Amino acid sequence: IVPLEIKWDRLFVIASKVQGLGGFPLGAQDPVLSLISGGFDSTVSTYLCIKRGLRAHYCFFNLGGRAHEIGVKEVSYYLWNKYGSSHRVKFVTVPFEEVVQEILEKVDNSYMGVTLKRMMLRAAEVVAESLEIPALVTGESVAQVSSQTLINLNVIDRAVDMVVLRPLATMDKGEIIDISRKIGTETFAAQMPEYCGVISVNPTTRAKLHRVEKEEAKFDMAVLERALAERRSQNIDEIVNDLEADLSVPIVSELTESQIVIDIRHPDEEEAKPLIVDGIEIQKIPFYGLNKIFATLDANKQYFLYCQKGVMSQLHAANLKDAGHVNVGVYRPEPKSACAI
Repeated sequence: IVPLEIKWDRLFVIASKVQGLGGFPLGAQDPVLSLISGGFDSTVSTYLCIKRGLRAHYCFFNLGGRAHEIGVKEVSYYLWNKYGSSHRVKFVTVPFEEVVQEILEKVDNSYMGVTLKRMMLRAAEVVAESLEIPALVTGESVAQVSSQTLINLNVIDRAVDMVVLRPLATMDKGEIIDISRKIGTETFAAQMPEYCGVISVNPTTRAKLHRVEKEEAKFDMAVLERALAERRSQNIDEIVNDLEADLSVPIVSELTESQIVIDIRHPDEEEAKPLIVDGIEIQKIPFYGLNKIFATLDANKQYFLYCQKGVMSQLHAANLKDAGHVNVGVYRPEPKSACAI
């Protein structure tokens, strides 16, 4: 049987069928602001929103410095590029180190986690309103950790007026990781540090609103306002430009015979469009294994990372440079210098 289809007065022969995402076309629903930490939960919840037709913008609360921000930008760019690149979205970074410090100094230990989440929602609501976004998205799952009880989530949500969506509310961790593996974010998430979990040693599981408000009365709200004033918003497809200016990773379009190219693309992408550079050694190390394998390479040789658009390669090169590797750069060829066939 040869399947045929007639459209627009033309006859099409169907050679194969590819399963789509399902859900709704991107942009069919109102936009959302996803609170992204780079871990399993926030990346999967963002993906599920995209699948449902919600254009997801990204809000990152930086608790761990530049290296953490680079990692989160990397996985956020991956999600957008693979599942949502038909629509431009924003990546907003809010410096939250001072907020965390204020909580650690002023708030009772058992209420630190709930207070931090409430501060994040307050800040996210301000960001969302500035972008005319009507809803927030988080990766919380009911009872996944001791602090994510229904009572606590209710107290957390009452910090804001905006609706908070939780696509993972009834999923267990195994289901979340399975989806993460399917969509390609597992390897990013597995290497991402979890900063929110270290703020409270003995978190309350039955937070009282009046008690939270009493603890928050000790908090200097000027600290939160300062963090919001210092936030940075940029188009997600332009984040690599920011890294270029800040990290000074060498970028070359031509290579010498002694230099080595590392193709960091996913094996499926590399197989579909193999990279060919005349006279140059090419090693294939997928991005998810790069950190571990790069440390075993000859430190006396110079390596240049390659990916199709040059964004992922720059993020990984910056990450390796931060880890102390000085023999790494980015190979961004001119259209005729290399061929990915």
